[in-house]
Amino acid sequence: MQQRFIPVILAITVSISIGQSAFAESPKKSFTAIFNGKSLEGWHGHNPHSTTKAKPTELEGAIAKQQEEFQAHWSVENGELVNDGHGPYCTTDKSYSDYEFLIEYKTVPKADSGIYLRGTPQVQIWDHTNPAGFKNGADKGSGGLWNNAAGAPGKDPSEVADKPFGEWNSFRILQVGARTSVWLNGKHVVDHALMHNYWDRKKPLPRAGKIHLQTHGGEIRWRNIQLREIGPDEANSILASKDNSGFTSIFNGTSLDGWQGAVANYVVDNGAIRCKKGKGGNLFTNDEYADFVVRLEFKLPPGGNNGLAIRYPGKDNPAYQGMTELQILDSEHPKYAKLDPLGRQYHGSAYGMIPAHRGYLREVGQWNFQEVTVKGSTLKVELNGSVILDGDLSKVKEFMANSPHPGKDRKTGYFGFAGHGDPVEFRNISIKKL
Repeated sequence: MQQRFIPVILAITVSISIGQSAFAESPKKSFTAIFNGKSLEGWHGHNPHSTTKAKPTELEGAIAKQQEEFQAHWSVENGELVNDGHGPYCTTDKSYSDYEFLIEYKTVPKADSGIYLRGTPQVQIWDHTNPAGFKNGADKGSGGLWNNAAGAPGKDPSEVADKPFGEWNSFRILQVGARTSVWLNGKHVVDHALMHNYWDRKKPLPRAGKIHLQTHGGEIRWRNIQLREIGPDEANSILASKDNSGFTSIFNGTSLDGWQGAVANYVVDNGAIRCKKGKGGNLFTNDEYADFVVRLEFKLPPGGNNGLAIRYPGKDNPAYQGMTELQILDSEHPKYAKLDPLGRQYHGSAYGMIPAHRGYLREVGQWNFQEVTVKGSTLKVELNGSVILDGDLSKVKEFMANSPHPGKDRKTGYFGFAGHGDPVEFRNISIKKL
């Protein structure tokens, strides 16, 4: 970044291990039961469609009004969570971010239900044999991210995997950022698709949120509801493992071979490139790139400031003479309280030109995973599985502080890091030419 400144505890915490069961397709890792099979502890009623317009100060009261109806329509029988087809949705008390979720359900003909993730609809459940629902895609089966935009990956499941009525179905759902994978009865029906934000399609899926079990006019039963939270390192590994063909490593983990520029101001330590404290300058590749995708991990110290130089000419300021400098910044730190009011200095932003969505950085000191796609005049920044910027520099006509960006239309250039005196670290850096 250039130096110009113009957030009810679950009652059940029983750790279990998945063995031979309907969830045999899941790795044998430790899960936690979030439904105790005996009561509604850890859950409450909430239909978000009825509260979406409530003011923040009114939301708690609006949800409280739904609890009597919730208790009337939801019950526990023989270890099963049962809904009669009516009432508000059964909702976790706790919010979740990245996780692996296991659940079984059994429903009835003509039923229509689903699982809301991070408070957002939904992993679809319905009767794939009912012709009345075919116009909405019911014939394609359950498990799709039905509220994704038409034609978007994941909206429809890859195959029909539903079991006959009267039998139990099992879901395994893996969500890292907005990247969502769904297995229905062992079939991988959604693969690493971005789940869209139904409530505001201009924004990414929230970073965290509740899980809702939807009720929609037909009896549905749920059981064996288990969840495993995913930490940053595992989340990054999942993101890095998908669609990685064609990527070439541009950092060997031991030296700055293949890099030029301010090499004296950076050091390689424990498999990462780190800008020396109090130093800075532009460290960039020996090779130039036109259209490309770059993947990397970065770690910020408190208040840390650096940037990704995109199509950098090899001299001068990458934020202006290059296509852009994409912010790498602990922009929520108090020292940055007076950044550009339009957001064009926050993490992930195309400096001074296009703002990125905020709130998707991990805690300071944790490794973040970022993927940047540069194609023609367009830029897409995906941070920890959520797309925080998707814009076209050719359409930018207004600039922060009215400062021109003569390099924004460059077609080629170097990739690199724009240091500003903080010990920001980078590792696992790879590029795919397009």
